[in-house]
Amino acid sequence: MRVLPLLLVLLAGCGEVWNNPYPAADRGGNILYSVFADRPKHLDPAQSYTSDEAIFTRQVYEPPLQYHYLKRPYELIPLTAAEVPRPRLVEKGGSTYSIYEIRIKPGIRYQPHPAFVSENQNLREKAIERLNSPYDLPLGTRELTADDYVYQIKRLAHPQLHTPIFGLMSEYIVGLKEYAERLKDAVRPGQWLDLREHALEGVTRVDAHTYRVMLKGRYPQFAYWLAMPFFAPMPWEAEKFFHQPGMAEKNFTLDWWPVGTGPFMLSQNDPNARMVLERNPNFRGEAYPSAGEAGDAARGLLADAGKTMPFVDKAVYTREKEAIPLWNKFLQGYYDLSGISSDNFDQAVRISLEGDAALTPEMETRGIRLDTTIAPTIYYLGANWLDPVVGGSMGGAAAERARKLRQALAIAVDWEEYLSIFANGRGVPSYSPLAPGIFGFREGAEAINPVTHEWKDGKARRRPLEAARKLLAEAGYPEGRDAGTGQPLVLYLDTTSRGPGDKAVIDWWRKQFAKLSVQFEPRQTDWNRFQEKLRKGSTQLFIVGWSADYPDPENFMFLLHGPQSRAKNQGENASNYLNPEFDALFERMRNMPNSRERQQVIDRMIEIFRHDAPWIGGFHPKNFALFHSWLGNAKVNEISGNGLKYLRVAPAGRDAARREWNQPVIWPTLLLLLVLVLSAVPAFLGYRRRERMSARPAP
Repeated sequence: MRVLPLLLVLLAGCGEVWNNPYPAADRGGNILYSVFADRPKHLDPAQSYTSDEAIFTRQVYEPPLQYHYLKRPYELIPLTAAEVPRPRLVEKGGSTYSIYEIRIKPGIRYQPHPAFVSENQNLREKAIERLNSPYDLPLGTRELTADDYVYQIKRLAHPQLHTPIFGLMSEYIVGLKEYAERLKDAVRPGQWLDLREHALEGVTRVDAHTYRVMLKGRYPQFAYWLAMPFFAPMPWEAEKFFHQPGMAEKNFTLDWWPVGTGPFMLSQNDPNARMVLERNPNFRGEAYPSAGEAGDAARGLLADAGKTMPFVDKAVYTREKEAIPLWNKFLQGYYDLSGISSDNFDQAVRISLEGDAALTPEMETRGIRLDTTIAPTIYYLGANWLDPVVGGSMGGAAAERARKLRQALAIAVDWEEYLSIFANGRGVPSYSPLAPGIFGFREGAEAINPVTHEWKDGKARRRPLEAARKLLAEAGYPEGRDAGTGQPLVLYLDTTSRGPGDKAVIDWWRKQFAKLSVQFEPRQTDWNRFQEKLRKGSTQLFIVGWSADYPDPENFMFLLHGPQSRAKNQGENASNYLNPEFDALFERMRNMPNSRERQQVIDRMIEIFRHDAPWIGGFHPKNFALFHSWLGNAKVNEISGNGLKYLRVAPAGRDAARREWNQPVIWPTLLLLLVLVLSAVPAFLGYRRRERMSARPAP
């Protein structure tokens, strides 16, 4: 029968993984597989600033410095620089300047790229139209020089680029603001602006491998910026190459095709589906760290100490917009690492009575590992200092009344419960503006906010509601009513609308305020309208977050610095908080080296913060990451984004797991075929009988 050959074909295919989404040629390859969620908009280091873009830019571009991959707290170390530069202070014209001299290691070369071939700098538009990729052209390279770093800093002021840090850097880099104005006059429509022809006073070349940056005053945080792609090198040839007529129409731009000296180069850019990074054949190699923090050796994170990176040849990133497909493919072994969404949390993690997280038996059986870390991020409930009810700008008795109201709310709003219900416990309440792991953050009993918590049995316990009700009465609102008018106290929370899930969150907020018999009114709007209200200072209560650009207390404390008021100066102080003592301490603390003296200043600032309560509590999110057993050297680093070069994969183990976890279920097909065969047997037998019957003689 002809059914038998079909069955043999089906059974012969059982040794292969039928649902593998990757090409057969890549099976067994030294390739890392991961995901990205949002389409990257900018891959040009002068404009890129989001985490989804950093997945790619930080593997390609190399600023002078980087963060140690394993050590915590985070530590700056050299990348292309020979050493971490130390500022030299000079006095000039009655002003203080900081001079950073950065010396680059010789012999570093760029990835292969057509921009380094002179004939490619004068292409005809028709020739460009025929290209599928810039790499279709002849490729070249050259050595990295100090001039490339100077050129990139000049690009921060380019009038045709939108650099998110220009405003900040123009306050520090000598002449940068004036430089931007001069460049506006130098721009000619359709012509490439060669920044080599325009000198920048505060950034100069010393020699082929050394350049100098002069800053106004003291700004020790500048060293952290030297670890970001904004200060990575840019060869002038690349900018000129992509400026040729016809390039932009093909998406041949620096925003689409980065050019760097890093361990990887972007070889495929399909931001709606797949991005591919491949090993840069010109990369010099870099040694894996030989030291880390306690426990790293036991976790196998030092097994590759001293070995040359990178370890993988290619990284394939697939765009996943939905959490469920991502999770299923991770469990099938098609992604090497994954986060955990709320929908999948219970399947992946179990929380003990003590609050500790551990993997479920299903995950342990698959050899999956869990890594958790508290992000250098804070989400907080802010009170607008300009508001007459919850603010403090009015001074006198009214300000004292508002302060006690804020403190009462800070006790009543149970952030521990919020994290348990809406974040699967993935976070810790905040007791100050500082996140764990940042210099100045205190541990244990010293960390808690005594206004809202007390230390009992080795743990922080939220103060009872009686303490909040007492403060509310002292504020003039006994039982939630104005003692003078008898009117109920109504408070307004401005927030953004996100979808049907908002109702549960709003109901929870209403419950928190109801503990004090305070009426709660949400004012939901879209993101743009919400930001406009913050800019105008027309909010009352609001929820916002902040992720650190660099691991320094200044990057959190400035969120409460008076001159950074959002309503008055369009700064990042969304609460518009103002306290002269806090501001004076901030100015003193911001430029101090980490020391006992700086810690004492920070302690006093936190004490003021807790007394004034411009933020009514908040939390620091805890990130959970899952790694398959075949992925080595995996450790979450919340500040540095160049972690791909450290990772190692074991393709044989991955392929074996994929075969085991994706065995085709063929018995339903076989059963169906059997039923078809059995149902066909009577008809077949009848046909054979008719064929064998002798023909009857004619009458």
